[in-house]
Amino acid sequence: MSLPIALSCGEPAGVGPEIAATAWAALRDSLPFFYIGDPHHLPRGTAIVEINDPADTSEAAKSGLPVLVHPFAAPAVPGQPDPTNAQGVIDVIARGVDLVMQGRAAALTTAPIHKKALKDGAGFGYPGHTEYLAALGGVDRVVMMLACPQLRVVPTTIHEAIADVPALLTADLLEQTIRITHAALIRDFGLAAPRLAVAGLNPHAGEGGAMGTEEITLITPVLDQLRAEGLAIAGPLSADTMFHATARARYDAAICMYHDQALIPIKTLDFAGGVNVTLGLPFIRTSPDHGTAFDIAGQGIADANSLIEALKLARQMADARKATA
Repeated sequence: MSLPIALSCGEPAGVGPEIAATAWAALRDSLPFFYIGDPHHLPRGTAIVEINDPADTSEAAKSGLPVLVHPFAAPAVPGQPDPTNAQGVIDVIARGVDLVMQGRAAALTTAPIHKKALKDGAGFGYPGHTEYLAALGGVDRVVMMLACPQLRVVPTTIHEAIADVPALLTADLLEQTIRITHAALIRDFGLAAPRLAVAGLNPHAGEGGAMGTEEITLITPVLDQLRAEGLAIAGPLSADTMFHATARARYDAAICMYHDQALIPIKTLDFAGGVNVTLGLPFIRTSPDHGTAFDIAGQGIADANSLIEALKLARQMADARKATA
């Protein structure tokens, strides 16, 4: 029997608890996952089955959301993060990673956190969720992928001002981003020979230097080196012609140079169903592609589709990794 997926609760004052309950109602035991958190934070009326061991998830999921209980310091008020709960959020993430690393869960899906609440309440010392996961996994460099059925995109630089991107875009960063993506497509997506498309930085991929020279001086040398090693890479390509249906059929993942170049096309194609995947970790991690949504928390209107897709992708990746082990 397959190991279950672990779901960390995230910020309990956000939409995490309600979309977890909705996801269980949609999936039940067809895709067993267990929630790590305080059951008192879940919406009133949620069918809950408390478990002591992840191995009990499949049976428990038939009748309720399996919950591996992790008590928090305070109740959760929707839309109002409580600093006294910050350490609980951090500890739940670490507990989820530990369970996956021990081989007691197949993958970790994480509900959204609120970084300011963690910093204010527990002195959280990491820029974000991903950096904390990388530290727990003992790796220095990871890559963010956004995935939906129609497209996989990887931004090389992520949450950076557009004016800072040219200086941050180095040959080493681009090379490592491509290598990590290529390896993950083989190991976690079951693609024996991944095809990558790499965008240029400038309009029309620089148009031979007329609109910028980064394609000539930085991007092309990296791609030529990797192509010489046998990687199937197209580019640098003009980003404005990379994302229509015919173009997408030619590659398995697109490597982009900056945040919006990657995220605008995928959010246009599948705004509610996109999944955030962290590549390069020693364990599988997926997450819904949205935040805590404090403005609608507790109202029962949060869309759980991205979380459901994150759980499904975690299952697919875990199965692929097992098959290629």
